[in-house]
Amino acid sequence: MTTSPSGAQREARLLRAFVEMADTLVDDYDVIDLMHQLVDHCVDLLDAHGAGLMLIDQRGGLRLFAWSTEQIRQLELIQIQQDEGPCVDCVHSGEPVLITDLRAAVDRWPRFTAEALRAGFASVHAIPLRLRRDTIGALNLFGLRPVPLPADHVRVARALADTATIGILQERAIHRGEVLTEQLQTALNNRIAVEQAKGIVSYAMNLDVDDAFRALRAYSRNNNIRLSEIANQLVTGHLRPDAVLASSPPPSDGG
Repeated sequence: MTTSPSGAQREARLLRAFVEMADTLVDDYDVIDLMHQLVDHCVDLLDAHGAGLMLIDQRGGLRLFAWSTEQIRQLELIQIQQDEGPCVDCVHSGEPVLITDLRAAVDRWPRFTAEALRAGFASVHAIPLRLRRDTIGALNLFGLRPVPLPADHVRVARALADTATIGILQERAIHRGEVLTEQLQTALNNRIAVEQAKGIVSYAMNLDVDDAFRALRAYSRNNNIRLSEIANQLVTGHLRPDAVLASSPPPSDGG
């Protein structure tokens, strides 16, 4: 069977996504960057308007680790704060939660659904991060139209989530369960530093937080320095915000 040009292009993008994630899984890899790669690839490949990623922390609670936009971040935090929503149910069940039309979920998740609808979203699909029987988190995909997630998109989302799960649970880091919780706690601590760095760059350079984060990630890639290290340098004053922007200017408002 001959693949159409659009199909060939999508296959090339999909292959590139898996290669990029596999390349990340090297010694001393950056967990935060891996998780942001996952949400970025999902938005690019699965026609999602936004994506977020939650993981279970050492106390068994959900923590937000990656998101595609600030709007998605707010919606994901509502799920955690209210203990309701597709990601919460997905983590508890270990199975995908696929909601084609959010209007039908008002009774199931009243507070989350009201906020998601108010933000303009019409569908949401949660995919577990799972290794065998152990679920360590969930990936949330937000859509603007009340349409089902195609079966092939579900398979791609699960494959990407499985790849990220393997990265988080690499053999060198999970000889014991205590090591896993320590790794996730370290990632959480780094996440706090990254949030502080985003605020510093945003305020100093008059950028919105999404552009500030794009600049930080670009600086990280361009200079081959871990995102968490750059964040700590900014927080401690060893790196100036203008140096980040000079090395990796974010996209202009015009695209």
